[in-house]
Amino acid sequence: MNDMRDDELPSRTAMVAQRGGGRGGSGIGLALGGGAARGLAHIPMLEVLDEMGVRPSVIAGTSMGAILGACYAAGMSGREIRDYACDLFSSRAEPIKRLLSKWPDSLASLWNPMRPAMFDAVAFFEIMMPSGLPETFEQLDTPFIAVASDFYEQEQVLLSSGALIEAVAASSALPALLRPVERDGRVLIDGGFVNPTPFDILTEKAALTVAIDVTGKPSRDGGGIPNSLDAVIGSALITLSSIIREKLKSQAPDILMRPDVNGYRALNFYKIGEILEAADKCKEPFRHALEEKLEAAAV
Repeated sequence: MNDMRDDELPSRTAMVAQRGGGRGGSGIGLALGGGAARGLAHIPMLEVLDEMGVRPSVIAGTSMGAILGACYAAGMSGREIRDYACDLFSSRAEPIKRLLSKWPDSLASLWNPMRPAMFDAVAFFEIMMPSGLPETFEQLDTPFIAVASDFYEQEQVLLSSGALIEAVAASSALPALLRPVERDGRVLIDGGFVNPTPFDILTEKAALTVAIDVTGKPSRDGGGIPNSLDAVIGSALITLSSIIREKLKSQAPDILMRPDVNGYRALNFYKIGEILEAADKCKEPFRHALEEKLEAAAV
């Protein structure tokens, strides 16, 4: 969220990216998909954009993609997000320590095992998100859209105005772990159930669409029959992958990157170092693909 110095002004690629396209929008639309801990793989891709001096004109995110997308839209650099995430997930106990140290009320008001979902989603993210984030979408540096699912209407909900943390919480409210969020008369849960990698909502908003899909496949670590938790999460991944495959049949982003995160479970946040290292291998292919598209747009 630092001010840009004169020697950090956008490069030629960024200038090209801001030109209008033939789809009713201009600039680059960046879609960050959901994937729990696997979503940490978005961070190296954000670093590539920073290194190239390219700034998206609009960002859309689902679940973990909404969490990181909100930080990036607020002006945090990819490196700042990496540093924050590495500190937060430095050990298995660190997130819990942070919750306990920052929650002002009784623990029961944050976590209640007698409820179907344990954690209050909004309270959880108010503590876990970086301090200093804007309170509303309107205060962000870059237009941002968080994708959530309307539980009762069974439809996609796009959140782009009003309270920011509440919207991120709604987009990330995974049933049984985080309680649904009530907003504008709707009951909202994790956006991955309707749109795991939301590149399609950016088609009319940007000249060039870039999607980072971190859904992956169930981890085969250990092989054999999965335990109950892995079976539930793996089944959800099958559904998410099916949604993405069907969308790609009718419409595809200009650039689609899929970091190899198959070896990591959804809650392997404490393996952040390994996940980032795996995603770092995608940095050069992503840079090359983006340079090609930007050069083509300049012709």
